[in-house]
Amino acid sequence: SCTMLRATVKLCCGIAHDHLHPLPGLKITAVAALQKDGRGLVGRRSHFLPSKIPLYIQRLMGKETALCPEPDRDISSSRFSSTDLSYIAKGERALQQALSILQQYTSWQPETMLDAGAIMSSTVVPGLGKVFRVEVVLTVPVAQLHQELFERIEEMPQWNPTLSRVKVLQRVGTDTLVTHEVTAPSPGNLVGQRDFVSVRHRGRRDTATYLVGTAIYIEPLPSPEGCIRAESQLSCIVLRPLAGNPGRTHFTWLLSMDLKASATAGWIPASVVNRVLPQSQADFIQHLRRHLSAIVCP
Repeated sequence: SCTMLRATVKLCCGIAHDHLHPLPGLKITAVAALQKDGRGLVGRRSHFLPSKIPLYIQRLMGKETALCPEPDRDISSSRFSSTDLSYIAKGERALQQALSILQQYTSWQPETMLDAGAIMSSTVVPGLGKVFRVEVVLTVPVAQLHQELFERIEEMPQWNPTLSRVKVLQRVGTDTLVTHEVTAPSPGNLVGQRDFVSVRHRGRRDTATYLVGTAIYIEPLPSPEGCIRAESQLSCIVLRPLAGNPGRTHFTWLLSMDLKASATAGWIPASVVNRVLPQSQADFIQHLRRHLSAIVCP
């Protein structure tokens, strides 16, 4: 019924910030109910469908054009499985957590200056530990950066030598990916070769594009030989057009990572982690700049 749909929409909206909610699984259940009720109403071309369903909910229903279905479209083909919904929910939780950090934490401590145009800082967040933030202005528009960092993510090892492989294991809708990344072996690497399995999720707020990532567990997916499975606790890249110059982008990157310890090397000192993570961000930006320069001026 229309009343039930409205109630479900309110429930989903109410738990959109479910990184603070004690029952995150409730979101998946509510969304599944919304899918069932919402698609039924759309399929029947109901005139009682609420006129303003949030885009986030519409995406979970499998369409951002839910109010204007194509006449012969098979609506059921866009349904998500419970596993797919869990990936989307995990991505949304990571996005809400990143937004909370960006909005609430103002006591960022300066870290090493990467170069004349990039600034590094850090703060400590309960449950995550130390979170590093790098800010830089890049001389390309948001759309191009978004393409390189999300749509063409599997091509990253072609321009970032710190990665040996990036594989998209699954695409869930238009805004969520499940990926497996493997770092490249490097002589003198303080922590050794690592691999990561992550949910990557895209979100938009006003003029900003958010690209978030967080670790997930998939069975069976063993690490390649010689690798140790590490976890991206939170990664969030914010792409925002520079005020007055939409051809340039203000790039912000939050990063918190658990590098894990190996059976032979044992515990990794915090001093090493605190040196490796910001260095990895600096290296990434350096390689990204070179890649973008090659594209603009081949």
